[in-house]
Amino acid sequence: MIKKIVLTLCTLIVLVSCGSIEKYNLQVTQLHPVKDVHEDIDKAYTQLQRHHPRLYQYVPKETLDFKFDSLKKAINEPMDGRTFYKQLAMVTKHIGQGHTSISPPSTKLSRDQRKELLKTRFDISYLSFEYLDGKLFITDAVGKDSVLINAEILKIEDESSQDLIRKYKDLIASDGYNTTFHNRVVGNRFLRYYASDKGRFDSISLTLRNADSTFVKNYKRRPLRDQLQIKNDSIKRDSIKLANKTKPKLTKAERKAKKLENKAKRKYNSKYGFVPTPNMPNVKNYTRNLNFVGKDSTVAMIKIKGFQNGNYKGFYDDTFTVLDSLKTEILILDLRNNFGGRLNEIEYLYGYLTDENYTFLNKSETNTRFPILKSLMSNSNSLGLKMFAGLLSPGLAMADVLRVSKKDGQLYRKFKSAQEQEPKPLNFNGKVYVLINGNSFSASSVLASQLHGTNRATFVGEETGGAYNGTVAGLFKIYELPNTKVEVRIGLMKIDTKQKVDTDGYGVKPDVEIIPTYQDRLNHIDPELEWVLKDIEAKKGINNAANYRF
Repeated sequence: MIKKIVLTLCTLIVLVSCGSIEKYNLQVTQLHPVKDVHEDIDKAYTQLQRHHPRLYQYVPKETLDFKFDSLKKAINEPMDGRTFYKQLAMVTKHIGQGHTSISPPSTKLSRDQRKELLKTRFDISYLSFEYLDGKLFITDAVGKDSVLINAEILKIEDESSQDLIRKYKDLIASDGYNTTFHNRVVGNRFLRYYASDKGRFDSISLTLRNADSTFVKNYKRRPLRDQLQIKNDSIKRDSIKLANKTKPKLTKAERKAKKLENKAKRKYNSKYGFVPTPNMPNVKNYTRNLNFVGKDSTVAMIKIKGFQNGNYKGFYDDTFTVLDSLKTEILILDLRNNFGGRLNEIEYLYGYLTDENYTFLNKSETNTRFPILKSLMSNSNSLGLKMFAGLLSPGLAMADVLRVSKKDGQLYRKFKSAQEQEPKPLNFNGKVYVLINGNSFSASSVLASQLHGTNRATFVGEETGGAYNGTVAGLFKIYELPNTKVEVRIGLMKIDTKQKVDTDGYGVKPDVEIIPTYQDRLNHIDPELEWVLKDIEAKKGINNAANYRF
């Protein structure tokens, strides 16, 4: 009986899903009546007012009211969801909260379509971009495209890259009045903005300039394996089968050794935060990296690309054990292009960078007693996730109740990081340099403000994209507007440290401002790191600069 019920439910879910996909895609592509668009504007503002704890921190209520009213008055003819997304984003950016974002609707794929898509490869997805000195250029590529590194992008299809950059910067929300985030993220996430602007695409052409040469590079989504590859793979499989027939079986000891080897590999990948590259298993990309600069272990450099994945405790425990054993004197912490991630991770790392008891975060302001449930029960989440959250709701609600309290009419949620902590036993007592730029955002900016406010480090680079005095993030409610299917992402909690500056709305500003140039990239120069190494050399009285090349 139970099996029949489960089978029936699964069948109903599949049937409803197929029908809902068709209905959803129709709503995404059609023009919406003015009345429906106006309704979505009101819904968006209502959700922001209800859930955002610092909605009017950087913009007066009267000003924001006026902007939403003006948007309604300006829309007087039917509009599709993608066009509406751009109009709405140009209003919500004035809230000045970088985590509050607007996403365009996108047609959904059926299960079969998703399976077919997995059989293809779109090589432009493996390119990375940067925007410096008014130039959009390629900073990283794989395979044959590696020759394109540092090539300037003049056009995408028939549109100037400069025109697109200007348009996308108008849609980007930053923390407070910061501008460095706009300038950096528009390059780093250029393809994402382009896809939001144009929709899903399977081919694209780039007009590039490399040295004195201008040329066009075309990209198309292509099958992972063509017919010749399939034939070769078939021959290879037959060869493997033949070889396996004559290959001796592994002994029990060999099988155990292989198992231990695979376990060690998984542990290593988790510790360093391995980021798999789809369809490219040989590309090794790690989130956390430790290196030593120079011929000895005097200067260490930790590069952290994000605080998202893997066993961070294992990495930091091992790293600072190594630094202690090697008597490392100087640490360079590279937070450039680190968009943030887990609060627990940055608090854990900070425990290795201080020798005093500390409380890393304040209690977080929130507008709801149940932020976890509000996040999980967002109408944009799948039915399955909401059903799962419903089953766990008693425990989740209790978790919120135990952490949320009211003081002076304001609700606050307490994180573990808001409790007093002791420094780690092997905390690092040497000199610390921190490299930052406009893409140092969210959790990386929170860590930077704590280090800066406690005078723990010398900061080199560019003002962080995240605000010094905190941001609204932690948990999110992603609300899908009923008519246009545009999504509004709303942070539910104010996240900040006890470190504050008088001038609100700006990031952590460097002690030494160094902004790289396009020419630096062409010459393979890292000017921020070079300044640090020269400063180390000057202070230590080292004469041979060649010993400190990274």
